[in-house]
Amino acid sequence: MGASPTSNPDGQGAGVGFGQAAGGGEGASALGGMTLAGLLRAIAAKSPAPGGGAVAGAVGALGAALAEMVVAYSLGRRDLAAHQSGLSEAQRRLARARGMFLALADDDAEAYGRVNELMRLPEGDPRRGGLAAAVEAAVTAPMSVLALAAELAALCLGLQDKTNPRLVSDLEIAGVLAHACARSAWCNVRVNAPMLADQGRRAAVLREAAGLVRLTGERCAWAEAGAGAAL
Repeated sequence: MGASPTSNPDGQGAGVGFGQAAGGGEGASALGGMTLAGLLRAIAAKSPAPGGGAVAGAVGALGAALAEMVVAYSLGRRDLAAHQSGLSEAQRRLARARGMFLALADDDAEAYGRVNELMRLPEGDPRRGGLAAAVEAAVTAPMSVLALAAELAALCLGLQDKTNPRLVSDLEIAGVLAHACARSAWCNVRVNAPMLADQGRRAAVLREAAGLVRLTGERCAWAEAGAGAAL
């Protein structure tokens, strides 16, 4: 399970963050290697995975990629000269986050597939002995997505007024996607956590997850406000 991020609005916190967790680019991700059409077909298929957990990770990756584009169009601008160093760091962190979200989407699909496989076995089958570890993995993956979404939200918040003004809507969308990613991951945590055998751990997981969703919502309030400005 990922550690909770700090409240640093520049996204520099020491949580399951852009510089902390293991992970790489799309090349290491099975889902990342699919075409968009292929991914959608896989999600739509009558199969337990990829499902909602993988979708949550993919949404986070889209948000990170869009924020990364905003930064790319902001680097080298003379009117943003004071922010170039921070923008370069943000670009690095967003690229890493993009790959991490996809890797976590893979982890979620694999973990839930394993839980589903073991749950279908008859009671007393010795292979069900691996269910506790499978459930742990099925909780860890969306919790890590949640923590990373909170970090992405912090970074998007920190980019306000420091990027190309023509891409304000793109940065807002990135923030909205970070929030959607967190809320989606919360749905998966809420469903999977009750399968944890330890009641105290269940309560702790749900408490931490709820806090991360609230934190992400606070960090994305500016983006949600922009998205609903004309409604």
